[in-house]
Amino acid sequence: MRYEPINPELFVFNRNKLANKLLTKSISILNSNDVMPTNADGTMGFKQNSDLFYLSGIDQEETILLLYPDAPEEKFKEILFIRETSDLIATWEGYKLTKDQARTISGIKTVFWISDFDTIFSQLMFEAQNVYLNTNEHARNSSRVQSRDDRFIIETLQKFPLHTYHRLAPILQNHRSIKHQIEVELISKACKITEKGFRRLLNFVKPGVWEYEIEAEFLHEILINRSRGTAYSSIVASGANANILHYVENNAQCKDGDLILLDIGAEYANYHSDMSRTIPVNGKFNARQAAIYNAVLSVMKQATQLLVVGNTLTEYHATVGKIMEEELIKLGLLNADDVKKQNPAAPLYKKYFMHGTSHYLGLDTHDVGSRFAKFEAGMVFTCEPGIYIKEEGIGIRLENNFVINQTGKPTDLMSTIPLELSDIEDLMKSK
Repeated sequence: MRYEPINPELFVFNRNKLANKLLTKSISILNSNDVMPTNADGTMGFKQNSDLFYLSGIDQEETILLLYPDAPEEKFKEILFIRETSDLIATWEGYKLTKDQARTISGIKTVFWISDFDTIFSQLMFEAQNVYLNTNEHARNSSRVQSRDDRFIIETLQKFPLHTYHRLAPILQNHRSIKHQIEVELISKACKITEKGFRRLLNFVKPGVWEYEIEAEFLHEILINRSRGTAYSSIVASGANANILHYVENNAQCKDGDLILLDIGAEYANYHSDMSRTIPVNGKFNARQAAIYNAVLSVMKQATQLLVVGNTLTEYHATVGKIMEEELIKLGLLNADDVKKQNPAAPLYKKYFMHGTSHYLGLDTHDVGSRFAKFEAGMVFTCEPGIYIKEEGIGIRLENNFVINQTGKPTDLMSTIPLELSDIEDLMKSK
């Protein structure tokens, strides 16, 4: 892996936390993600199942984790199954983990080849009563592609129909939403790499460059800083393209006088960062652009103060909506009287700010976590207000990543990344 070794204390802690939530005589099983095909004999780059990585630190395909806290023998309480390598695999695909390396990474003493899984699993299932199976229960998941976990559920239910089955996802979603200090440090590392990429961009952007050239500059910088790549598809949206929320074509030429909305972030050790900035192509905001930019920044600063223990996403977004209304009225985009008469179920500000302000962040960009849960210390959220004016061809979004603290305001993991309008202009002027 490109990233530095992670302290296995993290994965030991995570497994112990999960074990304490399982019913007695319970087995839980998690599978790695598939290597997904493209066309002919091509494959996509491998991305590990976030839950499996969270509990083991293993970043390799064809991996299974079995946890059986009440196993009759100590060696079966935690078992890792990994892919057995060979000279042929080493020649064509390269390095794969040895058993000793898997033990060092995960902190799990018992490691078998994956070819041994069926036999050992069957033996342990005859002793167990409860079975926890994992699947993707993210609220935004709409994939029709069947995962290894999905196939495993079908196979296990057919082979062992009389066990009592439980969902593992709700437990892991709750646990993963509150970060260990090691996780916070890894997310912070991803943020620092993102900062390096952004500062490089500020020295590159000028009228006439292409959006994909800007994307390439960012990618170059994060790759030389141990990132495996972007945390998500980069958005480099100049001019009116900024009004397309998930614009990823990045194929337009940047024109003098336009703005560029950047939604970019590096991953590090599977942990994600998520940053948005809006910068002027020519290095100088005009008066209208500056007014809108400062309005978004004002909303962001006020919203940040609401990321405190005890708040909820529902209450938070409702309050941010009110703050945004005030800024849109000042900009002349909304009428105060119309706002007073609006349908509460369809607030007028949604015309110019149609997405949420914050989401969980961690092993996934839109990380797992209940939108109904109260904010707790250790949760990591984005804060990303925006104003999008199609009729003016302007879209501005600003975004940083924050850790909620037990008391007081949250910790800004992107506090050193230029954000103030004057700082952006000064840095672009000095190139």
